[in-house]
Amino acid sequence: MTDRELRRVLAAIIAALLGVGCVAVYSTTAMMADATYGNTWQFLANHLVAIVLGLGCALACLAVPYATLRRMAKPMVLISVVALVAVLLFGREVGGAQRWFRLGRLSVQPSEFAKLALIVYLADFLARRQEQLQEFRRGFLPPMLVAGLMAGLILLQPDLGTATALGAVAVIMLVVARATWSHLGLTLAAAMPVLVLLVAGEAYRRRRILAFLNPWQDPQGVGFQILQSFFAMGRGGVWGSGLGMSVQKLFYLPGAHTDFIFAIIGEEMGLVGTTVVLGLFALFVSCGVRMAHAAEDPFSRYLICGCVGLIGLQAVVHMAVVTGLMPTKGLPLPLVSYGGTSIVSSLIACSLIIHASRHGRRAWEGGQSAAPEPRASRPWTAPQGAARLGGVPAEACSQQSH
Repeated sequence: MTDRELRRVLAAIIAALLGVGCVAVYSTTAMMADATYGNTWQFLANHLVAIVLGLGCALACLAVPYATLRRMAKPMVLISVVALVAVLLFGREVGGAQRWFRLGRLSVQPSEFAKLALIVYLADFLARRQEQLQEFRRGFLPPMLVAGLMAGLILLQPDLGTATALGAVAVIMLVVARATWSHLGLTLAAAMPVLVLLVAGEAYRRRRILAFLNPWQDPQGVGFQILQSFFAMGRGGVWGSGLGMSVQKLFYLPGAHTDFIFAIIGEEMGLVGTTVVLGLFALFVSCGVRMAHAAEDPFSRYLICGCVGLIGLQAVVHMAVVTGLMPTKGLPLPLVSYGGTSIVSSLIACSLIIHASRHGRRAWEGGQSAAPEPRASRPWTAPQGAARLGGVPAEACSQQSH
């Protein structure tokens, strides 16, 4: 399959996921919208606006010259750090977390765009420092410091899930760039105690771990959300209860249209529907891996791996949380869940994948067409005045070259 065909398949997968998301969002929010706004389509309308805005941003990214995109890596990281600091000072607090800017009717979450900025920066850094990547101080430490700074600012919001996802994507890109395993192991060994302290230091995080281990211990409290998710998945069975026929969306399952939308898909579309969604994400990752493998220049390869890793990782975590394989954490299902910033950032990530794939293909074709014709071989002759070369007489070398 050619790169162009891969991009067409990827675009079809993205369109399919967006379509599934629109159906799931409308089905999940119709009753809530009617009770809140007096109509059943308000949340769907907001979701469609986010998709249109995301597609506009994606097209704008595709129009940016590829060299300019790479030069913007450091300014993007700087702007993201400033935005992460600003949201801590002036952001809107919701549910005890200060993660959003309120711009009229829109809410913007800077951490979503910070992840993309970090991916572009790491792709540029790793491409420029390939030969120095085995060195801890000059090759490995600088990108980890930048990722650590951004993750630390996100932790102050607080948002452990997004910070962990950001760190995981950075590790994925370093692995693809063939960083030294001892450096990676040392970093992970240092991060684990910090992660344990972060979880143990907050009561609500400890309760989530306990709910993950035994949700039935507190079915009306901390275990309520995951148990309602189990009920939704179980009620769906193989074929589902039918579109619009979910019971758990009727104010039983918190976050049904965002962090637990996969549970509603399972209830209404059954095992068949969840398998289709899982298969679409698997195809998405597969196409991305093949695009990265086909990319000739390192920047394109690392950029594709970072964006594909981000979307694939978030999808896996979302589905694992909904099915009880991981502790509850608020991560939306990319391209599917309701949420303006998530939709826009996911579509921008998809456009970066396509942009990098197109650039890598052009670079390969240019390299092929510009390849010089092979020159006829000629015997080697020693420079004048050089009697020996490595202890071998020059005349002998001349004779051997024939």
